[in-house]
Amino acid sequence: MGKKMIIVSGVVLGILGVLLVHFGNPTNMGVCVACFIRDIAGGLGLHRAAPVQYLRPEIMGFILGSFIISLKNREFGARGGSSPLLRFFMGMAMMIGAMIFLGCPLRMVLRLAAGDLNALVGLCGFIFGIFIGVQFLKKGFSLGRSQKQNITNGLAIPTFALVLLLLVIVAPAFIIFSESGPGAARAPLLIALAAGLIVGVLVQRSRLCQAGCFRDLMIIRDPHLLYGTLGIFLSALALNVAFGYFKLGFADQPIAHTDGLWNFIGLAVVGLGATLLGGCPLRQVILSGEGDTDAGIVLLGMLSGAAVAHNFGIAASGSGVTITGQIGVLVAAAFLLFVGFAFSAKTSSSQKGGIGYERSL
Repeated sequence: MGKKMIIVSGVVLGILGVLLVHFGNPTNMGVCVACFIRDIAGGLGLHRAAPVQYLRPEIMGFILGSFIISLKNREFGARGGSSPLLRFFMGMAMMIGAMIFLGCPLRMVLRLAAGDLNALVGLCGFIFGIFIGVQFLKKGFSLGRSQKQNITNGLAIPTFALVLLLLVIVAPAFIIFSESGPGAARAPLLIALAAGLIVGVLVQRSRLCQAGCFRDLMIIRDPHLLYGTLGIFLSALALNVAFGYFKLGFADQPIAHTDGLWNFIGLAVVGLGATLLGGCPLRQVILSGEGDTDAGIVLLGMLSGAAVAHNFGIAASGSGVTITGQIGVLVAAAFLLFVGFAFSAKTSSSQKGGIGYERSL
């Protein structure tokens, strides 16, 4: 895709990230893949953290927007089978890192655009994690090639998204919605869904990826994807200033903590995991919508990781990171490093790229 498309995608995403806050989403969390998947896990009863339970329509929109546009452009196709079990646990590890930072790389950019300097520390960790991942890529890291699959496999995640959308509309008794806290702060359903669909379409077309932009700079000196991330930051910054949401500093930032070391480590884990998996959390969700079952497995791993993070006291809060959280994120980091070393044997050029590097471009 051209530079214009990636810039437009980033600018629109940044604008929507602030507008969704204006319409009711949590402050500095207009769009956050990790936080929204965590809320969905709570809404389904996979964890019992009362303040973060809601079936976020934005996630369903991301998936369905990607599905619709990829179908229209004949890019939809079922593919996968590349180390699915490992991908599941790597998705869990990436989510645990995000729960320590309290946000995915997309929220990191939006937090920074609102003046939260803790996100700057997280950005440094994110880039560091990507740098480590790039060293594994250079050593031939590969989880194996994905294969063409029966179309039914590719339809699984879009169908799951439709079911979730039906549940949030019907709201049966077994679905749990927060009555207070971040989960209770939400934009109207139709606005949230429309925003999600727009993001799903644009990101599928532009291949926007927060991890990919830094990875490509390190490997091939290509700033193409970076324009999208800069578009998110600058458009969100302008709108935050216009709405009076901008607040520069470390302390008293909404849904954030000031434990710099753990902000750094949390997003380092996300950066490493995203590089090894071939895309950031947003990219994984978009890929799952276009039939990539490997990305779908990562998405389910992130859903499970959110449940584990809250059920076992790993997730951070505005007060900081618990001892359990510190141990949990270090275990996640060790696991990803183990995978990186285990799958980094020098391979022939025909085997390289098996982790889906091309798919995230």
